[in-house]
Amino acid sequence: MTGLAIAFLILSITIVWGGLVASILFLRSRPEPAEYPPGGVDDHREDIGPAERDT
Repeated sequence: MTGLAIAFLILSITIVWGGLVASILFLRSRPEPAEYPPGGVDDHREDIGPAERDT
């Protein structure tokens, strides 16, 4: 392997593992959304089902 190939290997490993570590740290600091957008998971519309159409 040439020196340039080793440098790119180290750079790519740093980018991939650094992104993984950064995403883990971000999710540890904000595990759940504070509020959901309208129509999201927690909008209390249990009785309303999806529209059913005969097509």
